Amino acid sequence: MTEAELHAAARELGLDAIGATPAEPYADTERHIRERRARGLFADMRFTMARPEESCHPETLLPGARTVVSAALCYWHPEPERPPGHGRLPRYTWFDAYEILRNRLDELGRRIGGAYRVLVDANQHVDREAAARSGVGFYGKNTLLITRRHGSWVVLGTLVTDAELEATPPLDLDCGDCRLCIDACPTSALDEPGTLDSTRCLSYWTQAPAPAPAEYRNELGAQVYGCDICQDVCPWNRGVEKRRAGERLPAGATPHVSLVEWLRSDPDRLRRGFARLYVPRNDGGRLRLNALVAAGNVGGDGERDAVAALRDDPDETTRELAAWALARMEERDA
Repeated sequence: MTEAELHAAARELGLDAIGATPAEPYADTERHIRERRARGLFADMRFTMARPEESCHPETLLPGARTVVSAALCYWHPEPERPPGHGRLPRYTWFDAYEILRNRLDELGRRIGGAYRVLVDANQHVDREAAARSGVGFYGKNTLLITRRHGSWVVLGTLVTDAELEATPPLDLDCGDCRLCIDACPTSALDEPGTLDSTRCLSYWTQAPAPAPAEYRNELGAQVYGCDICQDVCPWNRGVEKRRAGERLPAGATPHVSLVEWLRSDPDRLRRGFARLYVPRNDGGRLRLNALVAAGNVGGDGERDAVAALRDDPDETTRELAAWALARMEERDA
């Protein structure tokens, strides 16, 4: 398959960017992962960093692997006005764009022919490295993969195949002197450009086993999961609203959630309702802790009652956060 044929197939399948690179080891990426893990920058996150001897070796992911195809799918949609008493989810979680991308890559694999393996949101492969090598995008100073047309508002996926495809060249692009994401990060998680300190990252603290440290909680605002700050300020992400004009938010998409509902939900039921979110130990009570922080930051009288009901919760961390949220509400009222 030639580069032109690959791009034509991507257009037919609704993929927003695509590229191909030989199935070879990602030696520099493996070294970076090991170095940053030794520095403690990943905190307790595992994902693709847990086993770089696997995730940085696409040649081992399929017998006879010859080519890695990388694809990007834009998930950006305009955000509706957030109702009072609601928390906010990051854009990539509003609907399951990963599942859409997975299905389209599977169809691409059938078109290419031969043996193939699709990896989307999988710990076995560093998707960003394949995307950078194949020209789908380039690494930004916020560590995200930035595409030419849709910025970083994309999910990435990979198809490893035993077919030989014409390689596509990397993009000759970078962030230049821009440091908007670095300056905008309220917790200085990006002070070393191109390297994320997870121990300071707001998104990490909404997914960590423990809730965010007290000094970071105000900065979370209405967020009940994730963080989009470094993407919101990126110049490469400007203009996406014009390119996405006419795109409708998929049915069932969830930009915002009721804080009262999250606070009063049974943890298991809450977890099942948001199964697409990563939650440590699959404990829906962790999402409720995030809702307590958001309620403290943006909640009103209705949320105050739901928070107060958790002051006597059997869980010590829940009681502590409920007390913090009530104090934060009083501070805002004052």
